[in-house]
Amino acid sequence: MVISSAIFKISGKILDNSKDLINTIAQFTQLFEDEIIKKIILVPGGGTIANFVRNIYREFQLNDNLAHWIAIYSMDYNGLELKKKFPHLQIYKDYEKLQKESKLISIFLPYKYLKSKDELPHTWDVTSDSIALYLAIKFGLSECFLIKDVDGIFNSNQNLIKEISTVEFRRFKNEGKLRENDLVDLDLKVKTKPIDPYLLTLIDNYRIPCIILNGTHPSPRIFNYFQIPRIQDNVFTKLYSI
Repeated sequence: MVISSAIFKISGKILDNSKDLINTIAQFTQLFEDEIIKKIILVPGGGTIANFVRNIYREFQLNDNLAHWIAIYSMDYNGLELKKKFPHLQIYKDYEKLQKESKLISIFLPYKYLKSKDELPHTWDVTSDSIALYLAIKFGLSECFLIKDVDGIFNSNQNLIKEISTVEFRRFKNEGKLRENDLVDLDLKVKTKPIDPYLLTLIDNYRIPCIILNGTHPSPRIFNYFQIPRIQDNVFTKLYSI
C-alpha cells in the first residue's frame, strides 16, 4: 500500500534534541525512499522560541495578534534551521507550489500562507498542533500526524489510550482521568499536555483524525506505524470525532 501524501508536525521538544531529531528524520527519509509515502510534508513546531514568546506575552502583556504571528514565525525559523541540518529536505513557503508536487519530502513554512488566510483564532489555544491539522485540511488530506516526545495520550493509571474520541477526551479531562502532570517512567517517556485545546474543535468540525506518534523512542515508531500488516505492538494514540 502506497500513501500518496501525509503531513507531520514535528514538536519543538524533538527539534531541540539532536539525537531525537536525527532519529525522526531518518524514519521519514526511509518512508520516502521505500515509497511507502510519496509526498511527505513536515511542519516544524515553534519550540523554544514560541515558549519564549509565551513568557514575554504573560510578563509584558503583549497584544494577542502580535504574539500569535511571532509564534507562527518561530515555526518558519525552525524550518529554516531544520533545512540547514538536513539539506536533502526541500523547503516550501508557497502553498500552491507545494500542492502541485506529487513526490518529495519537504518542510513547509506556514507563516506566509497562514497570514494570507488568517482563519485561526489568535489565542494560545492554537499552537502548531492545530496549525498542522488546519494545513492537512487545506491540502485535502484525510488525517494528520503529530510527532512528539510522548507515546500518545495516557489515562490517570498511566495506560496508553490507543483510540479516543474528542467527546471522551473532554469528559476524561473534566473528570481528571487523563495524566497531565510531568512523569518519567522507566519504559515510557510520558509527558502531557499532549495536545492544544483548539485541535479538538478542528477535529470535530472537519472529521479529520489526528495520530500522535513518538519520535524519541529507540524503536522506529513512526516507520512502524505505516507497515502493512501493522506491527501488533505499535504504539500511538488516534484522536477522532464521532
